[in-house]
Amino acid sequence: MFDSFQTLEVGTGDTSLFVRCAGSGPAVLLVHGFPQTHLMWRDVAPALTDRFSVVCADLRGYGASSCPASNRDHAPYAKRAMAADMVALMGKLGFSRFMVAGHDRGGRVAYRMALDHPDSVEKLAVLDIIPTADAWDRADARLALGYWPWSLLAQPEPLPEKILAGAAEAIIDNALSGWGSSPSVFPAGVRQAYVDALRDPAHIHAICEEYRAAATLDREHDHSDKAAGRRIRCPVLALWSGQGALQDWYAGEGGPLALWRGWADDVRGQAVPGGHFFPEEAPAQTAKALASFFGERGQAAQGFLARG
Repeated sequence: MFDSFQTLEVGTGDTSLFVRCAGSGPAVLLVHGFPQTHLMWRDVAPALTDRFSVVCADLRGYGASSCPASNRDHAPYAKRAMAADMVALMGKLGFSRFMVAGHDRGGRVAYRMALDHPDSVEKLAVLDIIPTADAWDRADARLALGYWPWSLLAQPEPLPEKILAGAAEAIIDNALSGWGSSPSVFPAGVRQAYVDALRDPAHIHAICEEYRAAATLDREHDHSDKAAGRRIRCPVLALWSGQGALQDWYAGEGGPLALWRGWADDVRGQAVPGGHFFPEEAPAQTAKALASFFGERGQAAQGFLARG
């Protein structure tokens, strides 16, 4: 995995991010979700390096990235803070403009980047999500029971921290097998890496803080943008699981594309075979869709400046 990729640790202010990068051409940032790390892109990222400068980073509080202290309103783990991390990271790597694809929590960081830093994000791909406020505003028993991290991990500490710490393997196995995906697509080493990432108390607390921020500040930021008429200016690609919740839950409202068109003018997309973790189940199809969308356009790469 990632044999041709350079490994870096890049400081972005109050945190340090673990990064892998390779390739040449226009810059593409790939951002993971829960309960994963950058390893989720292990088969997608190498397929893009012949056309793009590919950057895979662990979000603050996840994987091998550091865990800055939080506070009472969870702002250090709001998507706004995480988005600022990624923009700072790409700037340090020499990319003032770039394209981004985010899955799950990473998709929420990605679209917040596009809203908060429109001059930095050239194209946006969101994988198996709808906007956070839209999801909460439509939340019902299906979300509470089907995607339990939304409500469980957002509870006040220390309850969710203790649950994660005491049942890391059960949490990973439930997630990897319970959201329409097949656990057989996750190699033992990758599964163990995801388990290990949930054994560290600092990372456990950070992940819970990120979910608490999603239930509060992230919703507020989305609602504020809506009220102010702010929209995503760049082209948007929405991909979602052909076997997952988004395919059915929002059909009455026109599906994921209709919801994203409430946020952006240029939106296209489709369902992808597999469950929620389709980038790991169907990496070839995922890479093909991203490569086609990102295409040959974009700012010429200036190289990974952090090497020097």
